[in-house]
Amino acid sequence: MTSKTLRSLLLVGAMIAAAACSKNGTGAGGTAATETKATEPAKTGDPVASAESAAPAALAHAASIVTVDAKGDMTTVRKGTNGWTCMPDSPDTPGPDPMCFDANAAKWVAAWAGHKPPQDGTPGVMYMLEGGTDASNTDPYATKPTANNDWIKTGPHLMLVGSKAMLAGYPSGANPDTAVPYVMWAGTPYAHLMVPVHS
Repeated sequence: MTSKTLRSLLLVGAMIAAAACSKNGTGAGGTAATETKATEPAKTGDPVASAESAAPAALAHAASIVTVDAKGDMTTVRKGTNGWTCMPDSPDTPGPDPMCFDANAAKWVAAWAGHKPPQDGTPGVMYMLEGGTDASNTDPYATKPTANNDWIKTGPHLMLVGSKAMLAGYPSGANPDTAVPYVMWAGTPYAHLMVPVHS
């Protein structure tokens, strides 16, 4: 597994929220209204600052910080105390995409990475308050945009993973309006809810 592949997975959505923690807005039609500048934490080169920018400060400051190399090997930069894990922005992607996730979401990520079905009924939460700029909305394993894989851009958001029941009633088309909650990877074992965070 490569860090790029792991990042493709994690560009998806969740629940619960902290609207005041938003850094960017998202306009209708799925494009970010503004992009985070390279001088902000996600692109500074400091893995701790980058990783912590993904979630509310009270959560991120007590989380474990890990990095992933090109082979998919993880290195713990800081051991946390609250059961959350944060990862810095991936240098392989054009926009900011640091993330933080709880222990249940980590199990979901491991299932995706191993091409195994995740356990249903064990919801997990993931934060991406810097947004995400490159992921297929229909192919969980796409690594680059093509004419058929519905590449999308998403502003600051949360992702709720691990429960099929919570997806009922949310839009699940290939080209969603990312300004409202929607289902990503619908019809696959890795379908999950993307929840935009607006200030």
